[in-house]
Amino acid sequence: MTMQQMVDQLNKWAYEYYVLDNPSVADTEYDALYDRLVLLERQTGTVLPDSPTRRVGGEPLKGFVQHTHLKRLYSLDKVQSFGELREWVEKIERTLGKTEFTVELKYDGLTINVTYRNGLLERASTRGNGVTGEDVTEQVKTIRSVPLTIPFDGVCEIQGEGIMRLSALERYNRAHPNDQLKNARNAAAGAIRNLDPKLTAERNLDVVFYSNGYCEDLAVNSQTELVEFLKSCRMLTNYVFEKAYSFEEIRAVIEKIGAARSSYDFLIDGVVIKVNDFALRDKLGFTDKFPRWAVAYKFDAEQVTTELTGVDWQVGRTGKLTPIAKLQPVELCGATIKRATLNNFGDITRKRLKTNALVFVRRSNDVIPEVLGAAEEGGKEIVAPEVCPACGSPLQKFGANLYCVNAEHCRPQIVARITHYCSKNACDIDGLSDKTVKLLVDKLNVRSVADLYSLAEADLAPLFVSSDKQSKKAQNVVLAIEKSKKVSLPQFIFALGLDNVGTVTARDLAAVFGNVDNLSRATAEQLVAINGVGDVVAEGIIQFFAESQNVDILRRLKSIGIDPQFVERQTVGAFSGKKVVLTGSLADYTRSEASKLIMERGGEIASSVSKSVNLVIAGEDAGSKLDKARALGIEVIDERQFKQILGD
Repeated sequence: MTMQQMVDQLNKWAYEYYVLDNPSVADTEYDALYDRLVLLERQTGTVLPDSPTRRVGGEPLKGFVQHTHLKRLYSLDKVQSFGELREWVEKIERTLGKTEFTVELKYDGLTINVTYRNGLLERASTRGNGVTGEDVTEQVKTIRSVPLTIPFDGVCEIQGEGIMRLSALERYNRAHPNDQLKNARNAAAGAIRNLDPKLTAERNLDVVFYSNGYCEDLAVNSQTELVEFLKSCRMLTNYVFEKAYSFEEIRAVIEKIGAARSSYDFLIDGVVIKVNDFALRDKLGFTDKFPRWAVAYKFDAEQVTTELTGVDWQVGRTGKLTPIAKLQPVELCGATIKRATLNNFGDITRKRLKTNALVFVRRSNDVIPEVLGAAEEGGKEIVAPEVCPACGSPLQKFGANLYCVNAEHCRPQIVARITHYCSKNACDIDGLSDKTVKLLVDKLNVRSVADLYSLAEADLAPLFVSSDKQSKKAQNVVLAIEKSKKVSLPQFIFALGLDNVGTVTARDLAAVFGNVDNLSRATAEQLVAINGVGDVVAEGIIQFFAESQNVDILRRLKSIGIDPQFVERQTVGAFSGKKVVLTGSLADYTRSEASKLIMERGGEIASSVSKSVNLVIAGEDAGSKLDKARALGIEVIDERQFKQILGD
């Protein structure tokens, strides 16, 4: 096999994996051929222009170089209501008559302009001011959905949107517990506009291509033909691409996108509507800022500006301090926002935030408000606290985070640890909410989870004085505490509150070590050998078992009979050996209830649809996952059929 044949084969497999999401070989086969190519390149000193080894990222750059686009990049005019959209469509139709439109997703990322010359990737740059942008060629070369060569002999510039998928964001955060990324858009923009290409490679970005700028002798006459050309170049194109012939048809597509939006594995902030025919576009022309032949329908605003009035510091169960921004109340996505997350003190420094100054606030992944950065100069410097705001103990700094190490006597830490221990995915002690746990700490001097098991009904009854059935409530809590002694090992490991250990990792730790005694003696080498456990997680686990107060609590729990052993779950059942995806809303089951029923019958729950999935259960308003399942030929059943399987 020649070097060129190796490169061609690896690029074909990468295209199937990263663009088509339909791999034809196992990772081990790809890795073996890749390693052979690396060895051959070292022996010969030759690296072909489209070799996948060019994607790993080189040495950090000294600075950004300006690049002037061959043709100006325009922004899009916007409409924010169907009334405004109707007016835009009617204006087009008055000029052109009945018109064919295309409807596509408006991705929320960073615009990238890619230049190819004689088939080779020559340059990649940011949009900048539309005329000049920053050269980010080395960064973009690390993105595997950007082809290094295309079958086109001339010079052309093609635009796309650099994005980080939400699944890639989740994987990155699991692997980097001390460098958490809160927002997929900022994560993508920060990775591309970063002087270290290796950081870009580490974040596993994509570029979705959708437009062409300067192109000499490119024989395409419509958006539809352009998309086919982009696909022939093995480029990733818009997840939604539909044609429409009237305002009503455009509106129907937008409403369908809006309903499916939460199921997408990426952020969008609107929909782009374009006149399909390029000749008709030429007839409509441009304004000073926008093309007249395209418009963006924007979803509800997700970013606003308001004043940062102060910062509160919250102490979590591990002692880590989290800064919370106090904001001048502002309307955002139908809600009044008064507080937002700041992640850690390093986040405050990096974003150059100051109080009594305007900041940008955004809805992070449609749920949590987040402060993006400073919107103006000035304001009052934010000073890191030196002592714990709850107990007054000196703080210690680890990386970008501040910690209170007074674990035994810091009230918020005690409350958070006990509340976590009692939660549903942990020991599931019903009746011990955060509010009740605070009463246990303040009124009954409960200081650890081990203290729960010495509580009697007479101790608890006075805490429920506002209830008509205080005795019954106290009795139920005591019964729930007693029942928790039979907790499974995965739940118990999760209940301990090990730093960065979630339910999945707890299950893996239980399966490998069998009980807590074995886990407490685990070495770093044994821990990092487990999938999903990195150096930081392993260090946190070892540190937990090295602390005397934790050892004492475990000893006390064991003395009252809490020492669960791992019991491998039986996988015989209706869903045995099947990987199942749930999508849409089920009438008679919550998502967690349905997942539990499937796992009890031997099934495995998957979050996204791929070739490895065996079954999709589709409820009401099932979106893109259902479409993808049908496209891949995966079996799909509805809730009625799901009930029949459970009954059988």
